Amino acid sequence: MGLLDWVRGRRAPLLHIAGDVGSGPPVILIHGIASSSVTFEFLVPLIADRHRVISIDLMGFGGSPAPADATYTVEEHVAALERTIRMLRLREKFVLVGHSMGSLIGARYAAEQGKRLTKLVLVAPPVYVRPEAVADPVERAALGLFLKIYDYLRNNKEFTIRNAGWIGKLAPIKNVLEVTEQNWDAFVLSLENSIESQTTISDLASVTVPVEVIYGTLDPFLAPAGLRIVEQLRNVNVHKVEGNDHVVRKRLARVVATAVG
Repeated sequence: MGLLDWVRGRRAPLLHIAGDVGSGPPVILIHGIASSSVTFEFLVPLIADRHRVISIDLMGFGGSPAPADATYTVEEHVAALERTIRMLRLREKFVLVGHSMGSLIGARYAAEQGKRLTKLVLVAPPVYVRPEAVADPVERAALGLFLKIYDYLRNNKEFTIRNAGWIGKLAPIKNVLEVTEQNWDAFVLSLENSIESQTTISDLASVTVPVEVIYGTLDPFLAPAGLRIVEQLRNVNVHKVEGNDHVVRKRLARVVATAVG
């Protein structure tokens, strides 16, 4: 750990423990952008009979603090996650499950703190590479479109908040998508500094524990080019769930529960 990492860790906020249920080997759940631990509503009951299931709200979301000076980089998210996990004083190694942006944060955590894990489970990971690095013109154009859409969302606050509200009302899990005045800074900065600017592939290349990747075939936020690279990495096992989108619906939750063990 370098000096900058040490300082960042000392300054990192403690995150909100949204749930701590069950008993057995620990499983820690971290959600994605513009969400909270309600993401795992369908998963928790499937594993709490054999695991201690700890749900953590990421910095700036759910019940966790949003520091005024935060820039919401992966490094900052991981520092807050690491400090919170240390405060739990777990005596056993644990399974770390991340959904969407949480999977990107989980990959970095596993790269740095892999000795604490038994397994890393990535659910619907938005693994993006630079468009110019993609040979297929269709996939290159799709990646470019993702970046344009994200740029539009960041620069059109009222549009983004309004439409996120409508989408959230249609989702099968209440409040699974929330973009509000309260979490706006966390949303736009996390989007730019943790999703658009990411090093997930190199992070995963450094992970030594088994990695389970699970995603739905109808997920609109996934990039085939990035997933193909991930699938070729060591220790990675991929599960595709037919007909599932980005949300951890019941069918996808069952696959995640099996992967957790």
